[in-house]
Amino acid sequence: MNNQEIRDFLQNAINENRVMLFMKGTPDEPRCGFSMRTSAALNAMGVQYAAMDILPDPRIREELSALSASPPIPQPFIDNKLVGGCHIVMEMYEAGELAEALGVEQPQEEPQAPEAEAPQSAPLGLENRLS
Repeated sequence: MNNQEIRDFLQNAINENRVMLFMKGTPDEPRCGFSMRTSAALNAMGVQYAAMDILPDPRIREELSALSASPPIPQPFIDNKLVGGCHIVMEMYEAGELAEALGVEQPQEEPQAPEAEAPQSAPLGLENRLS
């Protein structure tokens, strides 16, 4: 898969999923604290979202950063728009703005680290197509 095909795959993932999270690891097994906190905030909202691990191939992160014009990971998108990094997501969560953007009620509890499973998320795999 060449870089343009990777970028097209990423853009399609953003277009086809109302909430799309690009992260290090998966919602079930985040590989950095920022990714863990962002997926925990989405889990606390109870929304369905797709997630993609950017770690299997450095070209994924490169093409995502070029596509979004933003290098930090995680990168959550809602309705095809980049929300921002973990700090912005957490600020939005605390202010109730994340719930509003997602069209859900604000949870009363703080987001917790993911449990053994995150059933409301669905990982997207690009790694099988990279060769």
